[in-house]
Amino acid sequence: MKFEIQQIDFKLVILRVIISNIKYMATINNFEDLEIWQQSRSLCQLIQKECLLNSKFLNHDKNQIDRSSASIMDNIAEGFEREGNKEFINFLTMSKGSAGEVRSQLIRAFDRNYLDEEVFNFLKSQTISLSKKLSGFINYLKTTDHNGNKFKRNNN
Repeated sequence: MKFEIQQIDFKLVILRVIISNIKYMATINNFEDLEIWQQSRSLCQLIQKECLLNSKFLNHDKNQIDRSSASIMDNIAEGFEREGNKEFINFLTMSKGSAGEVRSQLIRAFDRNYLDEEVFNFLKSQTISLSKKLSGFINYLKTTDHNGNKFKRNNN
């Protein structure tokens, strides 16, 4: 851990903690405990409330955004259950792609006047936030030494 003191305007001193070379993360035993899965679940619930129950949406648009938003959380779950980091990264990448797909569908829904601007901006910000978290988690998994539970050896 390294501490850095940064002075701004000669009056305010900010202490910033910089953590480098983090190699260990808390063990997570269930995909439901992952923040990215929880956030994707919340996004699905918001999509249902604002899009699927919205009478302005055409049925095929409802079906498409429903499948895409569900794909985000489902791919996180499936990748986690594979118990190997390479497979998990692959499924997280698919989840990130689905988040982009949802964002594109939201833009189209806004362009077609299915969503008002406030709802659109909120849902779009949620998909962007989730995409960033997925990217961060993917990058973490790429740098960790842990290969996943299916590669653990039983030494007994």
